Amino acid sequence: MELSEFVQKGLQLLAEPGSFDPKAFTLLLRAAFQSLLDAQADEAVLDHPDLKHIDPVVLKHCHAAAATYILEAGKQRADKSTLRCFLSFFTPQNNKNSLEILLGSIGRSLPHIIDVSWRLEYQIKTNQLHKMYRPAYLVTLNVENSDSQSHPEISFSCNKEQLQDLVGKLKDASKSLERATQL
Repeated sequence: MELSEFVQKGLQLLAEPGSFDPKAFTLLLRAAFQSLLDAQADEAVLDHPDLKHIDPVVLKHCHAAAATYILEAGKQRADKSTLRCFLSFFTPQNNKNSLEILLGSIGRSLPHIIDVSWRLEYQIKTNQLHKMYRPAYLVTLNVENSDSQSHPEISFSCNKEQLQDLVGKLKDASKSLERATQL
């Protein structure tokens, strides 16, 4: 895994025992994961009281380095042995265990759709008690996450045009996949 000099310097700063104690290290990594996984992640997570003793410039540099490392590890589909080798170079042992646990919690694959169910509903009134007779489809996708063997559901509502648009795009994707496998 090749990382820029800026990222390597940030990881080295993160590995310095004088800069980050184990609790601060864990908090920073959680903040990096949260900023990557949650679009509404608040920058205030770096304002945690246990991170106040760290210079804000160093803190942001290390946060950016950790987030970049996490993205690169995911992009490269790095396995545990690759991560261990790389982490041993940059992090002390007590911080390495925390990082391995957090990286393992991400997962390595996207969920797969295993079933679809739908139902038609009619919206009769709005919140303002105006009458309106508008059909809507409630679609539920049952997905399987191969990393955790969980089966969460993804539900959404759409009108007829939106459903037709979705079906059309799925047909296009299916045709593209067929063409790609025939080459």
